[in-house]
Amino acid sequence: MKNSKVATVFQDIADLLEIKGENVFKMRAYQKAARAIDHYPRELKIMIEEGEDLRNIPGVGEAIAKKTVELITTGKLDYYENLKAELPQGITNLLAIPGIGPKTAKKLSSELGISSVDELESAINEGQVAELLGLGEKTADSILHQIRALRRKDQRIPIGEALPVVEDIMSALSPIRGVRNLTPAGSLRRFRETVGDIDLMGTADDPAQVISAFAALPQVAQVLAQGSTRASAIVRDGLQVDLRMVEHDCFGSLLQYFTGSKQHNISLRERGRKQGLKLSEYGIAVMVTGSLEKFSTEEEFYHRLGLQYIPPELREAQGEIEKAEQEAIPKLVELADIKGDLHIHTGWSDGHDSIEEVALAARDMGYQYIAITDHSAGRGIAHGLDAERLRKQLAEIKALNERLTGIHVLAGVEVDIRADGSLDLPHEVLSELDIVIAAVHSAMHQSQEKMTRRVLQAVEDPDVDVLAHPTCRLIGRREPVAIDLEAILRAAARNDKIVEINAMPDRLDLKDIHALRARDLGVKLAIGTDAHSIAHLGFMRFGVGVARRAWCEAQHVLNTLPLAELLAVLNGNR
Repeated sequence: MKNSKVATVFQDIADLLEIKGENVFKMRAYQKAARAIDHYPRELKIMIEEGEDLRNIPGVGEAIAKKTVELITTGKLDYYENLKAELPQGITNLLAIPGIGPKTAKKLSSELGISSVDELESAINEGQVAELLGLGEKTADSILHQIRALRRKDQRIPIGEALPVVEDIMSALSPIRGVRNLTPAGSLRRFRETVGDIDLMGTADDPAQVISAFAALPQVAQVLAQGSTRASAIVRDGLQVDLRMVEHDCFGSLLQYFTGSKQHNISLRERGRKQGLKLSEYGIAVMVTGSLEKFSTEEEFYHRLGLQYIPPELREAQGEIEKAEQEAIPKLVELADIKGDLHIHTGWSDGHDSIEEVALAARDMGYQYIAITDHSAGRGIAHGLDAERLRKQLAEIKALNERLTGIHVLAGVEVDIRADGSLDLPHEVLSELDIVIAAVHSAMHQSQEKMTRRVLQAVEDPDVDVLAHPTCRLIGRREPVAIDLEAILRAAARNDKIVEINAMPDRLDLKDIHALRARDLGVKLAIGTDAHSIAHLGFMRFGVGVARRAWCEAQHVLNTLPLAELLAVLNGNR
């Protein structure tokens, strides 16, 4: 059972306890544990097998630790099953719909007898939900929107596919006179690895003009709803985009509200209530007077609550509000900090461009250096390099460095880690290179024990500098390999090895929680695009997004170093 499943069960328990009217502190304990477990970088199953105390996880006490062991070892939790049996049948189905909290779920169940998503959709279409006291048409429409989004849940797409679609729309709308602040919100702005529906925000002198232009775009396949300040449409790839245009002076409140995450916003609202304030997408209202304060920027919004500005990538209810209260939010790494790309393929293996073409493109991007890391011969399908061809490439790189100015090309290789843990090239060749990246590309169905031992052998090899895409996952297409990542990261820390955040949008490997764990263990991270063409060099921003979600500063990322310092690190490690 994965951590995410355990977290879901504990969040369900918190919701069910709220419906029952149980002690609020008990409910919050389960909420806190759910968030902590969902974001914890180690698999609980491994921790239990190794006899580790789950109470070491922040937010997990003795009672919840025991329930976690029961859930993982038996596949079910009696306490959870008994709790569900005490409440109306199917109420957890309603809680699974974003936007439906425990109180609304109880109302729908007790007053309308609804126990499934299909029944709820029918009740909305028949007007029954809108007639319920305290709900109304706006809430009913919002729930219907979430149901439709839930039905498309399996169609979530990698951020690398969604972001270009949204940027295409933004490019079409930005030239309209009076348009300002056009920005994506939601999970896309938080740089989650996959996204569902897209929220696009902006301000305009004439919002209706922008909404009309949006609905008429050639990218729009179907308009779902259209008003004077808001429209919803299905664009290519079946992606839903919701556009909202507001007045300039309340944009900060709107953007903050729709960026989320849900739990982050709930925590902010709780903080606001303690200060006598009510937060909404329109601004912050003072409860005593009812006066509404508007905010044109998010910075002003957070400062009004006595908080340091929190970057979107950190808004996941993982301690960021407490850090902001202490003025302890770090300066996260930015794309502008990156001095070069350390994982690039060329026409020598399975890339499309020559070394010189890539180098010139990187120089135009402002980079100081790149590393050419074509595949080794073990990747026969990728036309990998054997020792002889690699030495020829090395000679070409040396000659190119003598001719080019403004960019330095590092000679490297992405060497295969064979099934037995040995490397695909001998020490005599690897020792001649500036950088050696090691990666698994075959025998991915090995047991966790074999895969871990295999990768550990490579991490401990003195010729290896960087471990690339450590879990081998392809988002939505290939599950991560079975591997004890904690053991790998600890070995990397002991051996001063670098671990990659692979910025290829369908990889993003390490993922954010594992990158955070690496950072905490003192492992230096490298962001590489795994580029196979010049166009792929632009993927660097996706890797930076992962690093930012992992609370990384520039000092945690190897390729923020200037060339001389980078070479000193690589030479020192080897």
